[in-house]
Amino acid sequence: MHLDHVTLRTSTLVATRDFFLLVCPDLKKGPRPAAIRHIPGQWLYADQAPILHLIAALPTFMPLRGDVWDHVAFRLQNEADFCDRLDGLRIPWKRMDLPELQERRIFLQAPGGAPVEVVFRHHSRDTGADPHASASATSPTQPSYGSSA
Repeated sequence: MHLDHVTLRTSTLVATRDFFLLVCPDLKKGPRPAAIRHIPGQWLYADQAPILHLIAALPTFMPLRGDVWDHVAFRLQNEADFCDRLDGLRIPWKRMDLPELQERRIFLQAPGGAPVEVVFRHHSRDTGADPHASASATSPTQPSYGSSA
C-alpha cells in the first residue's frame, strides 16, 4: 500500500495553489483527467505524480466553512480481490474510471463518514459494466466524497 494523493477543498483555489507552489518548489501545475474537469480544481505534481489535488469549494458546489482535507487516496494492487472483500463485508463502494491515466478509482467511506479513495493503476480498458460494482454505487463520474471525482 502506498499513499497516492491527498485532496484539499478550498474556498481560495488560486491563492491556495499559489501558496503550495511557493512553499513547495518541487510541485508543478499539471493536467487533470477529462472525466473530472467539470469540478473546478487544480492538480499539483511532484515529479510525474499528481500528489496534491485542489478542489474549489463554491457556494453552489461543495460549500464549506474554511478549507478542509477532503480525502486520502491509497494505491493498491488486486482490484478484483479488493472489491470482492468490500462486497463480502457489505461495504458500499463505487468506481470511477480515468482511461487517460489508465486508472480505476474505488470510493468508500470509513464508519464515521470519512471518504477513502483507492487507486488501481493499469486496469483493464474494458468500459462495459463492472461485475464488481456495488449495488449501492452511484455514477462513476460523480463520487460522493465530500457529498459531491
